[in-house]
Amino acid sequence: MTAASRDRVAAGIVSAAVVAAAAAGIYLLRSPSEERTLRLDERRVADLVALSAAVDVYWTRHQRLPASLDELRSEPVGRLNLNDPASSSTYEYRRLADRSYEVCATFERDSSARERPAFGDGVWAHRLGRQCFPREPRALEK
Repeated sequence: MTAASRDRVAAGIVSAAVVAAAAAGIYLLRSPSEERTLRLDERRVADLVALSAAVDVYWTRHQRLPASLDELRSEPVGRLNLNDPASSSTYEYRRLADRSYEVCATFERDSSARERPAFGDGVWAHRLGRQCFPREPRALEK
């Protein structure tokens, strides 16, 4: 075997190893689009958690639930992201009774399929698609 043919064989082996390593990395770490989808769902949960916290602040100040997101927006409760990060549609808020409400969002993945735990798991576990979370306001200490 000549030096040139040995170099070609070595280059082929190295190339195959690089391709195999890249494929294994994508398989183990998820594709960039899948990672983006998971992060968007995590952002939706974080937004709904913040929205529920704002409702708690409103409840503490007024002893009633806001009638709508517009009424909640008028309160100084901090910065709220009320729109879905991908579609820009407004999250849903609906008063159900004097002491209960729900917040809704549309998710791109089922949270039980995640390999790593995410912010808000448990109470905020969700299925694929539109999911509503019934909540009750909590009075905050002043």
